[in-house]
Amino acid sequence: MTTVRDVREKAGTTPITMLTAYDATTAAVADEAGIDVLLVGDSMGNTDLGYDTTLPVTVDDVASRTAAVARGADEALVVADMPFLSVGVDEAESIENCGRMLKEADADAVKLESGDHTVELTERLVQLGIPVMAHLGLTPQRMKETGYARQGTTRDEGHRILDLARKHEDAGAFCLVLEHVPANLAAQVTDAVSVPTIGIGAGPDCDGQVLVVDDVLGLSPSAPPFAKQYGDLREQMRGAMAAYREEVESGAFPAEEHSHVADELDDLY
Repeated sequence: MTTVRDVREKAGTTPITMLTAYDATTAAVADEAGIDVLLVGDSMGNTDLGYDTTLPVTVDDVASRTAAVARGADEALVVADMPFLSVGVDEAESIENCGRMLKEADADAVKLESGDHTVELTERLVQLGIPVMAHLGLTPQRMKETGYARQGTTRDEGHRILDLARKHEDAGAFCLVLEHVPANLAAQVTDAVSVPTIGIGAGPDCDGQVLVVDDVLGLSPSAPPFAKQYGDLREQMRGAMAAYREEVESGAFPAEEHSHVADELDDLY
C-alpha cells in the first residue's frame, strides 16, 4: 500500500499520479490503473452533489465519501479534502474534524486549502500524527474573493506562494498541491522545497500531477483549460441508457435469458 513516506520519497525521482475519487467503484478502478494517490476532493460538490461551488460541502459529506473510497482502494494513498470552514476557525474543532477522517473514514492523510492561517495548524496536526497535504495557488474555497483566476502572476504573489510553500514544508506538510499558477513559478517552488509538489494547471515541472476524475473520463459538461480528457464516458453512458430505454419500451428487455420461470407456480391465478 502506498504510504505518506512513499509519496515523499518520490520527490525529484518518480512522477506522482493523483486523481479525485468519490466512490468505491471509481477508487477500485483507479487502483487497478496504478494511480498513486486518490483525493476525495471537495470538488464532489460540483461533480456529484449538484452544487455550483464547493462551499456547501460538509464534513459529513467528505467523511462518507472518504470511507467509500478507502473501502474501494487497496493500494492508493487516500487523502480527505477538508471542506470550507472545517478548519481554521477553531483549532480544537479543526483537529477533531481532521482526526475524524483518519479515525472514522480510514483516510491516510488530509488536504488543507492553505494560507498563513494553516501553518500552525499543519504543525499541530503533524505532531498529532495526522499527515497534511498543503494546497497553494488557486484555492477554490476562496472563490468569493479570488474567483477562479490564475494565481501567482505578479512578483509579490509569486514570493508569497513560495514563502507559504516553505512555511508549510517547515510545518511538516508531506506534499504540496500547486493549482493554476504559472509554470515557471511552480518550477521554482518545486526546486525550493524538498517535499514533492503536485500540479494542477501548474505546468510540467512539478513532481506529480492531479486532475478531477470527471474531467479525465469525459463526464464533465465542461472542464478547465488545463485539464485533458482521456475518455468520453458521458457519451457512452448516454448511449447505454438510451439503448436500455429503447429495449424496455419495445419489449426486447427483459428477454427469456433474463427471466426465471417456476413451473409449479403456473396455476396460482
